[in-house]
Amino acid sequence: MKRIWILLIATVLVNQAMAQLPDPGFTIDDRTAIIITDPQNDFLSPDGVTWGVVGKSVQENNTVDNIETLFKLGEKYDIPVFVSPHYYYPHDHQWKMEGALEVLMHNIGMFDRKDALSLEGFEGSGADWLAQYKKYIETENVVVTSPHKVYGPETNDLVLQLRKRGIDKVILGGMSANLCTEAHMRELAEQGFGVAVVKDATAAAILPDLNGYEAAVTNFRMIASHVYTTDELVSEFSKRSVNSNK
Repeated sequence: MKRIWILLIATVLVNQAMAQLPDPGFTIDDRTAIIITDPQNDFLSPDGVTWGVVGKSVQENNTVDNIETLFKLGEKYDIPVFVSPHYYYPHDHQWKMEGALEVLMHNIGMFDRKDALSLEGFEGSGADWLAQYKKYIETENVVVTSPHKVYGPETNDLVLQLRKRGIDKVILGGMSANLCTEAHMRELAEQGFGVAVVKDATAAAILPDLNGYEAAVTNFRMIASHVYTTDELVSEFSKRSVNSNK
């Protein structure tokens, strides 16, 4: 009985601590960039290979339109946007050591491309951008980095590109919440960047007894400097614009 009471008290104390978790906040300035992970068909199109498990989360969060809003904000307020894509080439299918989802992604042909230097079969494929994003990605304001290979930016040139542009704060959205988006958040925080996450500009797989989105949102709150909704971010940019015109 004593042990039960101790556990109850400990649970209450943890819940109180979480309720008092500080929010360091996030200030948007000329050293800020927007980062979007994996804005590709295999995650975001009903024809994508993961739609059966991510589609519900994408629709509930209005993720497709919210990611588009991030592109629009970058364009409107001259904030650079970095896209960190996910591609697999034939040689990646020769890996000998893989985690559960790496095996799954390779088995279902997710993000597959013919070759690193070839666009054969790329147009409209699962690895291609969602069609409504192409007009933004093809502008000079958007930088497409080399592809990350597992989840985080440790395997691409995102950090280098940000450093070379004098950027030390990032606003993060894209797919998938508990995988590439969260992995980018963690590594960028470790690299010394201020990181804000837009929690409804992402989504994740929902499986029996496994909700990737809920897991990610918990970690966003615990690790990021601030967590926005898309509407909150739009409002923040609007206030910044008003203030800069005074």
